[in-house]
Amino acid sequence: MHVERISYLGLHNCYRFDNGAIEVIVTTDVGPRVIRYAFVGASNVFGEYPERSTSTQWGDWKPRGGHRLWAAPEAMPRSYAPDNSPIAFEIQSDRAIRLQQSTDLSGLEKQMTVSVETHGTAVCVDHKITNRSLWPIELAPWAITIVRGGLAILPLEPWRSHREALGPAQPLVRWYFTDFTDPRLQLGRSSIRMRADATLQHPQKIGILNRCGWCAHWAAGTLFVKHFDVEKRAHGADYGANNEAYVAGEYMELESLGPLQRLAPNESAAHRERWELFRHGELSDSEPRVMDALHSLLHRGDSNRSIDTSSPHGAPARR
Repeated sequence: MHVERISYLGLHNCYRFDNGAIEVIVTTDVGPRVIRYAFVGASNVFGEYPERSTSTQWGDWKPRGGHRLWAAPEAMPRSYAPDNSPIAFEIQSDRAIRLQQSTDLSGLEKQMTVSVETHGTAVCVDHKITNRSLWPIELAPWAITIVRGGLAILPLEPWRSHREALGPAQPLVRWYFTDFTDPRLQLGRSSIRMRADATLQHPQKIGILNRCGWCAHWAAGTLFVKHFDVEKRAHGADYGANNEAYVAGEYMELESLGPLQRLAPNESAAHRERWELFRHGELSDSEPRVMDALHSLLHRGDSNRSIDTSSPHGAPARR
């Protein structure tokens, strides 16, 4: 393992963690943010948007790119409280760092601890939100990753026939601007897929109650998988959705949420994600092949293998 201080995306106080297979870069100039996750020397899996900003009554909020921590449900200006100031940090080892923002204008203190495995591609991100206001707040920790265009994949509950199961399987959540006729959105038997398209700039979003505990993103030969804990019988912030995807042009977000909680002053809520990267080429247009391949890959848990989604059973193939 190797850790070094570097400049990245115009931010001068960043820390790069490198285990020989992957590199992770966090910044301490703003955030907390993880701004790069990639195979060593390869393109960033995360989207990079250093010039974008959203104006609020509290000042400009900047997405910048990469991975961040918010609180659901989304609201203006609470969700967009600017995080443009330096943050506290502690390098815990040559593979882990804790990032902590001062209390923002919404009364929330946000913290992320990023841990990189010594081998392979796995990264663990522990999120923590603390209510530093003087009154109780109801919120859900909301882990949002800006990814680089491509295709988002949200798995559905396994398909069963009407003879096998009469009850409902899971909630599917739409927003007022969700359009099921949008060509970027594909509702399948075993997954929901959302594709970025630079020619379609209007926003699109969808969410589900995901009991599989993972979602995925593919772009330019790299598959990014987010694993997250599923709280049984937990109440969600967005009509029960704990997994969401958003797209506008090439800008795309892949999101997971913890349960909705009522936090008294100084109480905290936590949420964990585990990340993996896999190499492979083009994705098949066949949903069964894509999903069989993903399940096979995840069950093997071997990120040193690539995956062949053109084979009938989606069997992983050696790189």
